[in-house]
Amino acid sequence: MGIKGFQGTSVLDFPGRIASLVFYGGCNLSCGFCHNPTLIDDFDQYPDMPVEALLDALQQRVGFIDGVVISGGEPTLAPSLAATLMQIKQLGLAIKLDTNGLRPDVVADLLAKQLLDYVALDVKTAPERYGELHHRPVALGALAQTVELLRSGAVDYEFRTTCVPGLVEEQDIQTLGRLLHGGRRWVLQQFVAEHAMDDAMQQCTAFPAQVLHGYAEIARAHVAQVELRGL
Repeated sequence: MGIKGFQGTSVLDFPGRIASLVFYGGCNLSCGFCHNPTLIDDFDQYPDMPVEALLDALQQRVGFIDGVVISGGEPTLAPSLAATLMQIKQLGLAIKLDTNGLRPDVVADLLAKQLLDYVALDVKTAPERYGELHHRPVALGALAQTVELLRSGAVDYEFRTTCVPGLVEEQDIQTLGRLLHGGRRWVLQQFVAEHAMDDAMQQCTAFPAQVLHGYAEIARAHVAQVELRGL
């Protein structure tokens, strides 16, 4: 569950900032549409990147980057996450966390320690369908807890749903709308089949743009801001 990858700069993953990307291995879901499959089911093939090497690489970029995106896999599974983020903060860098929200205790701890500046919470489909995303039971109450942590907190955030045909249909968007109601921002992003973990998903045809625009209309009844990505 350590650091498995590092990308020097990105201008897309942290709103308003130029950031480096840090990838953790391991996940507590196994979504067939995941675009980082080797970080999910075969992450031990990559040696862990020492924290000292990461901090040195970030230090060299201070002044060019102003933030770091912590992604995965699922970074909240890493026991040393808080300690690593504290050291990144000491470099004067802002931190964005990408998470599936199934470890609300970890998210709450990071928020309480003021280690996060932005959170992207991936909301995969209607909660009752999460069993389709994993081969073990999923604690759905955990997802609702993380939603409420963000909705009631001060740190900026977005809810994010990849619109996968067969998994995210109109009824699922309506159900998610009720879960996310009162939130700040909900991003609906287009599914890209090419790099999906599941071979069957690689053959799946993405929704036409008008379907996502229809989903956005449903979402606007529930959150303050809706954004479409990937169209």
